[in-house]
Amino acid sequence: VMDIPHALFEEKLEAMKAAKGVDNDTDLTANDLRELVGQYKNVYVEAKGEQFPSDPKRQLQLAVLAVFDSWDSPRANKYRSINQITGLRGTAVNVQCMVFGNMGNTSGTGVLFTRNPSTGEKKLYGEFLVNAQGEDVVAGIRTPEDLDAMRDHMPEAYAELVENCEILESHYKEMMDIEFTVQENRLWMLQCRSGKRTGTGAVKIAVDMVNEALVDRNTAIKMVEPGHLDQLLHPQFANPEAASYKGKVITTGLPASPGAAVGQIVFTAEDAEAWHAQGKSAILVRTETSPEDVGGMHAAAGILTARGGMTSHAAVVARGWGKCCVSGCSSIRVNEIEKVVAIEDKMLYEGDWISLNGSTGEVILGKQPLSPPALSADLETFMSWVDEVRQLKVMANADTPGDALAARKNGAEGIGLCRTEHMFFASDERIKAVRQMIMAPTVELRQKALDRLLPYQRSDFEGIFRAMDGLPVTIRLLDPPLHEFLPEGHVEDIVRELCAETGAAEDDVLARMEKLSEVNPMLGFRGCRLGISYPELTEMQARAIFEAAISMTNQGIQVFPEIMVPLVGTPQVCLSSRVSSLDWYKGVPSLHSWCS
Repeated sequence: VMDIPHALFEEKLEAMKAAKGVDNDTDLTANDLRELVGQYKNVYVEAKGEQFPSDPKRQLQLAVLAVFDSWDSPRANKYRSINQITGLRGTAVNVQCMVFGNMGNTSGTGVLFTRNPSTGEKKLYGEFLVNAQGEDVVAGIRTPEDLDAMRDHMPEAYAELVENCEILESHYKEMMDIEFTVQENRLWMLQCRSGKRTGTGAVKIAVDMVNEALVDRNTAIKMVEPGHLDQLLHPQFANPEAASYKGKVITTGLPASPGAAVGQIVFTAEDAEAWHAQGKSAILVRTETSPEDVGGMHAAAGILTARGGMTSHAAVVARGWGKCCVSGCSSIRVNEIEKVVAIEDKMLYEGDWISLNGSTGEVILGKQPLSPPALSADLETFMSWVDEVRQLKVMANADTPGDALAARKNGAEGIGLCRTEHMFFASDERIKAVRQMIMAPTVELRQKALDRLLPYQRSDFEGIFRAMDGLPVTIRLLDPPLHEFLPEGHVEDIVRELCAETGAAEDDVLARMEKLSEVNPMLGFRGCRLGISYPELTEMQARAIFEAAISMTNQGIQVFPEIMVPLVGTPQVCLSSRVSSLDWYKGVPSLHSWCS
């Protein structure tokens, strides 16, 4: 209110409920509320230095101005930036008569989606509060009941609501987000708009609406955003039935937005953004969220709130971003000032690890392992429609046979970049051989280390070619500067480890490390410069590629390898790399057809 922090008013409300011994706002009497209004007015006077305006016209004027001013608020700018909303010049204000859902037990308010925004199921999905106003539902201040409760409380209004939802969805040919109020048993439809949805929900809704003859395939394709498909590739918990998972579930809230999130607890939006900037995974824990929190909500891996339902601010925003969210977790008590949350009988502090299951509402202590997602039949159907109309080919980055198989399964039409350096980190034996190659003082010792690496590289290439049978594979020769393959830590520890692994003397290791150190690794001793200085390195990688290609061809696999030479700046450099790649094959007749 008038730029006065919401928390100042909330303190008075919580104190009043505690003093009167009630849990819900609606349990306060008219006299209690009259007393609370007086306290609110005192908060206003202390903050603004003047009395709260009592003239209704002045109040309306200030309300209209507040809406206009909200357009350029930090939270609004942040939201538009996150969602890439551009080209708009401002917001509009509608002034209309109100209806009231807080006029007793024959009144109420609710929010619903005409289909489940999380799963896409064709069933009304929403929440309802008896004797309440709309803000109580969407702001997450109170935790509402499931929409089915309205059928029991107000059967006639519920039946009319169901009929209206069918009319609106049929007219707009979209899943709709609807707000409504019942005033003394009479239903009022307040607003409707296209509903935010998860990736899973978006795909199922699009496929179902085609099957229902509500939209055609081209329209259905436009209903699914690229970000929705990205959500479907996010990991899920590896084994939620295992004892190591079940035994660490400490509480359960509402499954507001599906998915899995693992991170460290933070209590403010600012901290979530700061931790994200440092590369940390944060779980934002709040009593409830508000529009001021959008930056932190976007930065966080997941969101946990004590209050609010499935249609609260946190739930709606999280679903729109495909962000895991558990809301309405009434068993938790959040103390933002002390940076502690009480969950049942446990006290958790900022930085403690928790995991959230947005599909079940479970809150799990510690870090739970994740696994790749399973792709649904609806997604396969949807992507087959996309394949019929698309004109762009998509290739994947893949550095292992497993990556290549996943890429092929997801529709990749080849590998656009296979980074060979990632193969060297696959096992201790491989990285030790690389370090021996780096530390080798002579060509003979370097070749010995490369001979150890050859079968590893050849085996990986065979697996990738097998997965990409009939499709092109672009393989990039070794690119990073060699110091990136050395151990991390203090110099003394690195020297000790390298001496043990390679058998080199300490002075030789130190001298080699100094020679490999880089001021600007992006422009240093890397890429094709490695192959020019150590042609035997390029020869080993080329040999592994072509031997793997011949092996797979002999097994009936169609192989189309392409070699990328990194960081080439001149024709001479390219020629040098080509010579290193091809010279060794001359004595191997079976390879001549590949290298001509």
